[in-house]
Amino acid sequence: QVQLVESGGGLVQPGGSLRLSCAASGSIFSINAMGWYRQAPGKQREFVASIISGGRTNYADSLKGRFTISRGNAQNTVVLQMNGLKPEDTAVYYCNADGDTFNSGHYYPNQNYWGQGTQVTVSS
Repeated sequence: QVQLVESGGGLVQPGGSLRLSCAASGSIFSINAMGWYRQAPGKQREFVASIISGGRTNYADSLKGRFTISRGNAQNTVVLQMNGLKPEDTAVYYCNADGDTFNSGHYYPNQNYWGQGTQVTVSS
């Protein structure tokens, strides 16, 4: 099994910044990509940003220039730096990972995992 643990959410005023972190642990053989999604109340979960093992990043068009995804210092971690936050950025942010895992001597390629989410609230 693989666990994703997010941290760094909270309440911030409009124009402020937050830094979210996600750490993957467990029976990981390799992580191929990690990313962030978010879900606002009454809306569908949407893609925010991702980074693949080679370092290439991808962003939702509406968030380019304000959000930056990068690898964390520890192995299998990812960081989302969010600047210029707006009230419409308020949502639960979920970490997502694609990877190859192993369990009881068996190899499982291309597994997908989700974290439990961290709340980000942008309000004055």
